[in-house]
Amino acid sequence: MDLDWASCPVKASFSAGSLLESLPVCILVYRNTFFKSSGLDDVYRNSSLKCSVVQRRGADGRIPVRTLGRGASSSAAAAEPTGYPGGSYDTSLLVKYEHHVARHIWFGEERGPKKELKVAGHGLKLNSRVPLALPPQMESWVSRSGLASLQRTSLNKIDTNLVSAFVERWHLETSSFHMPFGEMSITLDDVACLLHLPIRGIFWSPQDVTEELAVELAVDYLGVSQSQAQSHVRSCRGSYYKLEWLYDIFVHHRAASSWAYATRAYLLMLVGSTIFADKTFTLVEARYLLLFRDLDGCSGYSWGAAALVTLYRYLGDASMYSCKQLGGYPTLLQCWIHEYFPTVGKRGENWNPAGNCGLPRAMRWSYRQGVLKVDDLRPILDELTPTDVIWRPFEDHRAWRVFDEICLYRGCLKWGETVVPYLPDRCLRQFGYRQYVPSPPLDCMMATDIDVDWISYHQSVVDVIGSSSVATTPSEVVDGYLEWYYRVSHPRLVPPHRDAPREVPVPVYDAGPSDPDWARVSTLIRRYLRQVNAEEEDPQFSDLFEALHISRSH
Repeated sequence: MDLDWASCPVKASFSAGSLLESLPVCILVYRNTFFKSSGLDDVYRNSSLKCSVVQRRGADGRIPVRTLGRGASSSAAAAEPTGYPGGSYDTSLLVKYEHHVARHIWFGEERGPKKELKVAGHGLKLNSRVPLALPPQMESWVSRSGLASLQRTSLNKIDTNLVSAFVERWHLETSSFHMPFGEMSITLDDVACLLHLPIRGIFWSPQDVTEELAVELAVDYLGVSQSQAQSHVRSCRGSYYKLEWLYDIFVHHRAASSWAYATRAYLLMLVGSTIFADKTFTLVEARYLLLFRDLDGCSGYSWGAAALVTLYRYLGDASMYSCKQLGGYPTLLQCWIHEYFPTVGKRGENWNPAGNCGLPRAMRWSYRQGVLKVDDLRPILDELTPTDVIWRPFEDHRAWRVFDEICLYRGCLKWGETVVPYLPDRCLRQFGYRQYVPSPPLDCMMATDIDVDWISYHQSVVDVIGSSSVATTPSEVVDGYLEWYYRVSHPRLVPPHRDAPREVPVPVYDAGPSDPDWARVSTLIRRYLRQVNAEEEDPQFSDLFEALHISRSH
C-alpha cells in the first residue's frame, strides 16, 4: 500500500491556501489505497470519530513525552488511582458516581433493552395547538408575560439518541456535562439566546396544591364548573391538569370571548408543553396555574431560570442508572448541542445566523432523523477535542440579546421547591475566559438566602471572573487544569479496548499554529491520522506526518 507522494498535488513548497485545497485529494489517495485494499472503505465513509491526542500515565505516574504534541511532558497525580475504574480517581467531587449511568456503561451495562431514554417532546402537538395569531386581547397578555417566544421554539421531534448520549455525561453535583476536555453546561445566557426568555426576575415559591385546591383553582381561574373540575382532577389521579383539556378550555373561552380564562389556559398549556414538561408526557402540575392568577404580574418572574432549574433537575434524575425517562424541555438541550457541537448529530438549518431577523436561536434548527444510536455516539463524544466546539456561538446574536452579567452569577437557582447549583466558574470558556480549577460545588441544601444572593449577584460575578483572565484562544485553560479534571471526573464513557487496563488517559491538546489557514490544515491532517490510528513510524503515513509538522511550524 505504498503511496507515490509525487502524485499528490501537495509539494515541498506550498502555501496554506493551496494545501487546504489539495489536502482532500491527498487524503482521498490514502483512503482509496488503504481502506479499499483492507475492506474498510464503508467503515471509513460512515465514521465521524475524532480522536484527541492522549497520553497514558506511566508507572511513575507521569505523562510521557507525546508523539503528536508540543513535546513537553506534564506532571500527573503521583498517587495510584483509588476510585472507580473509568471514573474519578479522587471521589470527593462526584459523590453520586456509584449510582451514575456512566459507571455501568464503562462495564457494558445498559439501562435496559432500550439504551436511549424516553424523552418528553411535545413539538408536533404544540405546533397544531398554537394558532397563527392570537386575538389582540390575548396577544397583549401573552407578550407581556415574557413567554410568547415559546410558541414557536419547539422542535417537531427530538433525537433521543443524541440527547441521551449527552445526558450520560451530566453530573448533578456540578450541574455540568463532563466532556473529554473539561466541563460544559447550559447557562442562563444560552437560555436567553435560544429561547428569548427573561433572565432577570424573581424566583417562585409556591404553596402546596391538593386535589381539592386544584379543583378550586380550575373553577376560579379557568372558568369551568365545579363538577367538571372535580371529574377532571379525579381522572388525573393527583393535582394535575391534562394538556389536551387545557387546550379545549382555551378554544372554548376564545370562542366565548372570555379572554382572561382563555389566556390562563393557553399559557398553562404552553409552559406545560415546554419548560415545565414532565415525564407523564400528558399532564401539567395544577400549582403552575397560580403563576397566572394575575395576568398583568406574571412578567416579573425569571422564566429563564425556571426553564434551567427544571431541566437541571430532570438531567440529574436521568443521569442515574435506574432512570429511563427525561423530563424538562428537550428542545433546549438539543438546540444547545447543535450550537456548540456542529459535527455531532444530524440537524436541519432553517436559516444561518447572518440571516436572522431577531428570532430565538432555537428556531434556527429543525429535526432531521439521525442514523447514529446512543452507543455509536458514545465513542464519538469520547474523542471530541476543544477544536470541535464553537465556544461562543451567540456572539453574532448580540444585536437581539445583549450579554447580561447576571449570567456569571455563581450560586443556587430555585423554582418551587427545586434548588440547583448554577456554577459558571466550571465552564468559563463558554464566556470567553480562561478556565481555571473551580471551587468545590455549592451545597444547595445548606443555602438559606437564595433570593438575596440572586438580587445581590454582583459580588459572585467578581469572584468568578476575578480569578481568571480573558482567553487568548477559545479553549484556553490554566496549567494543571486537565490533570486535576482527569483525577476527579470520568471524561470517557467507553474503554478504548475492553481488555486493556482501565486507566483514564490524560489529553494534551496542541496549541497549534498561529495562522488560521495553517491551523485548519493542521486540524484536517491530524483528524485523518487519528481516524485511521496512524503511527508516525508507519512509512505509509510518513508524508502526511511531515505535512503535519510543516503546518505546525507556521
